Order: sequence, then C-alpha cells, then structure tokens
Amino acid sequence: MAVGRPREFDAGEVEEQAMTLFWDRGFDGVSISDVSAATGVNRRSIYAEFGCKENLFERATQRYLAGPGGYLVGALQQPTAREVASAMMHGAADAVSGDTRGCLTVGNAPGLTELRDATAHRLAERFDAAVADGELSGVDTVLLARWVCAVCQGLSIQARSGATREELHAVADLALAGWPER
Repeated sequence: MAVGRPREFDAGEVEEQAMTLFWDRGFDGVSISDVSAATGVNRRSIYAEFGCKENLFERATQRYLAGPGGYLVGALQQPTAREVASAMMHGAADAVSGDTRGCLTVGNAPGLTELRDATAHRLAERFDAAVADGELSGVDTVLLARWVCAVCQGLSIQARSGATREELHAVADLALAGWPER
C-alpha cells in the first residue's frame, strides 16, 4: 500500500489567508495564484485540498461567518425584534469598519445571493415569531427583514467608501428610528 506524502500546510491557515484576500479584493479579484503567493502553498496543493476556487471561497466564507461576520447568530438571540434589528445593524457597523474591508458577503460571488436570501429569511422567521407574540403587527416580515439586511449591506458599502465606525453607528441609529411602532 502506497503512503501519500503528508500535507505540508495547514488548510485553516490557507482558508484564513484566502478569506482576507477575498474580503479585500472580492471573488473576481483573487486567483489561486494569489492565494499561493500569500500562503507559500503551491497551486497544486491548494487545488488538491479545495478542488477549485469556488470551494475555497465557500470555506473562506464559512470562516468569515463564524468569525468577523458572525453577528447574525447573536442578533437572532436578542429578546425583542427591535433588539434583533439593532444588533444586526450595529453588529454590521462594527464588523465592516475600522481596519476591516467592508463585508465579504456583499458581492456577486458564487453562493452569495443564496446566503443573503437565507439570512433575510432567518430574520423574517424571527420577526414572524414577534408577530405571533404580539410584539409586531401589521408588518410584512419578509420586507422588514430585507430592510434590515439592506441597511447592513449599505453600511458595508459606506465603510468601503471611508465612513468611520462612529458614522456607521449613527446611520444604524437613524435607520432604527424607522422601526415600526406597535
């Protein structure tokens, strides 16, 4: 039985570097050669581990969602729908500002449309629960969720355009002033 050559790199480190590159440049702005140059891992090994650029992007995106872009999980656990929206918007403001690069998921890379749609539907389900509890009434929960997502995505674009963290939080507060009253 032939023994394969042991892997000489940490796949997690490659994912981390790829995440940073995709976050900085977007999906189309990064090649496997770029990832190879950033990590010192040859292209053949990257292809052997990840299969293709799309798979590497998928894993880098999952790493992003578990780390810097992970504010959704905490937001969904907030006790009221308004606090969910606030945690989303302020979480986005924190995640996309400072030394960061905007939001990795705002773009047109493979899988991102579905990811954004799934996020909106998770928020809508949380808002549906708020309607059932009597906390919200007379709202289209899908549209409300898409509004929250649109504000978060807009914060990312503004961060890439130079808006400060303080400005982004002020925009989030201004957006939340439009929250539906009971």
